[in-house]
Amino acid sequence: MAAAADNELAVITHRTVDANGLRMHVAEAGPPGAPPVLLLHGFPQVWYAWRHQMRALADAGYRAVAPDLRGYGDSDAPAAELQYTAMHVVGDLVALLDAVVGAGKPVFVVAHDWGALTAWNLCLFRPDRVRALVSLSVAFSPRSPARRPVDGLRALYGDDYYICRIQEPGAIEAEFARLGTELVLRKFLAYRTPGPLMMPKSGWGSPDDEVPLPSWITEEDIKYYASKFDKTGFTGGLNYYRALNKTWELTAPWTGAEIKVPVKFIVGDLDLTYHTPGIQDFIHKGGFKKYVPLLDDVVVMKGVGHFINEEKPKEVSEHVISFIRKLSAEM
Repeated sequence: MAAAADNELAVITHRTVDANGLRMHVAEAGPPGAPPVLLLHGFPQVWYAWRHQMRALADAGYRAVAPDLRGYGDSDAPAAELQYTAMHVVGDLVALLDAVVGAGKPVFVVAHDWGALTAWNLCLFRPDRVRALVSLSVAFSPRSPARRPVDGLRALYGDDYYICRIQEPGAIEAEFARLGTELVLRKFLAYRTPGPLMMPKSGWGSPDDEVPLPSWITEEDIKYYASKFDKTGFTGGLNYYRALNKTWELTAPWTGAEIKVPVKFIVGDLDLTYHTPGIQDFIHKGGFKKYVPLLDDVVVMKGVGHFINEEKPKEVSEHVISFIRKLSAEM
């Protein structure tokens, strides 16, 4: 990586932790005894998605802890797709917190995309381990007892919708291999259409496609991400989607349950998640607050897409730190 990138990462340390039967890679920044903040990445990313927030949190006197989730980066990747349910991934986090922070100790959590889905489940299953949550892009989605999530998405968007296309093991991996790792990452990270992402069976473009990078990500950043996905492949990250229906089955006891921790929610108005049918009414007209009674604030950032913590690192860091400081003063 370039020297500038090396300097940016100078305060970040790395180690491997045994957690829930896995070896998990963890990046950390900030004083060891400072209040811990757990940072959970999404797809297709690794701990590196939080590089800007880690430095900001450390400079503000907090200890940032950013793991590669199971199946990603330098953490172990179990082979079976049903080893990626919410139960498995939340189990990883509880064990990781016990090892890194101390048994039973709660932390602040900041999460994006699949990390946010996992964080909502952490709040449901183990609210005793969460002091507060900042969720980026993905609002809480109460479990519907009427229909499995993938079935609902297929009915809404059809078979070419990306989550539906991912369900067949090996098929989307072959498509990604045809395109090449760097191009796949470019296509995801540059996606700014405020609507559903489609991956036609006829092909998600050509290996010769040119996808310009947005200003907030560099060629060095793409190469770092690509080096991790070239090493582990995409299957681990894709298995989270393949385990969606199994998670739905396992979480039946939490139907109707509320999130009982303080929450701040931040989303870009160009984020595809913010244009799911009905989501804006849910967020702004009382549904979100009903299920998340301690919802403190909803921030909609204008002109911002899905990868909000990388696109607007300074603003997101400021939102996170101000929320943590506010709650710390109240506790």
